Amino acid sequence: MTRRRLSDRQRVRISAIQDKRKARFEAQAADTATGAIGKPLHEGTVITRHGRNLAVEDGDGRLTICQFRQNLGHIVCGDQVLWQPAQGATGIVTALLPRDSQLARPDFSGREKPLAANIDQLAVLMAPRPTPVRYLLDQYLVTAEIIGVRAVIAMTKSDTLNAAERAELRQRFADYERIGYPVLEISAHNAGGLEPIRAALHDRSSILVGQSGVGKSSLVKALLPDREVQVGRISEATGLGRHTTSSATLYRLPGGGSLIDSPGVRSFRLSKLDRSGLEQGFREFAPFLSQCRFHNCTHDHEPGCAIRAAVAARHIEPQRLENFLHMLRGGTA
Repeated sequence: MTRRRLSDRQRVRISAIQDKRKARFEAQAADTATGAIGKPLHEGTVITRHGRNLAVEDGDGRLTICQFRQNLGHIVCGDQVLWQPAQGATGIVTALLPRDSQLARPDFSGREKPLAANIDQLAVLMAPRPTPVRYLLDQYLVTAEIIGVRAVIAMTKSDTLNAAERAELRQRFADYERIGYPVLEISAHNAGGLEPIRAALHDRSSILVGQSGVGKSSLVKALLPDREVQVGRISEATGLGRHTTSSATLYRLPGGGSLIDSPGVRSFRLSKLDRSGLEQGFREFAPFLSQCRFHNCTHDHEPGCAIRAAVAARHIEPQRLENFLHMLRGGTA
């Protein structure tokens, strides 16, 4: 009897079926090995990750060290997951729930690498010294717009400025307030100096970002008076030791809300965006985008460009357009 030849489409379909069967078999084997079969499912929040180990917090605030299945992808701090109790006091994560937001950056191969999940606010820290880099600030703000989270700008070390220096710094960033970004003056060393940032963080899931030297570590310590207690609780629950603090970690704020402290945002590169995507990251461009003469206007040199006309009329800050064009060309800070 002549053997029937399979088409390419049939071979692909058969291969996919075999892959699903293999994944199901491996999951069942893992559940058997860990003793998770038949155990109830729980929802939890990933507080930190170290290698294959996750510290997952349940609704009552208890922490469980969990492993996770390889087919779930890259799980990060802030993720909501489903998990089952396993042997001893451990667990196994069986599902990753949909993310409301994801902060990511490209790795050196250009692939998106998630850093944190389910945040609803980006707090960008700037300081009088080192000299604030507006291009880096705009990269953070574009990211916030693209992933759909609120952004605030916090000027740290305000206690080091005299009245004239404070007025000059406020003027330098006044255009951000005009387009709707709150600009806060804060200090980790003055009584009451943290109230503006505490109010901004209240009942939100936030992450602090900013260039090196802006006082991020001091601010985190001041905002989290019980940070050492929380670190000790995580270390005790996971058995991983205090080196877990070198990974992105979610802390509960005393007044409500959470704060993710992530070493991964010390160096930041914007994800690759096309022109249309990048335009959405500059909120003040929106009223003028449909008014350009050419639908594919790059806002660089084309005649009849409404964005450049808005810059000339001072509706858009010139530096913001310069930074947009630099990002469009793939430039770095």
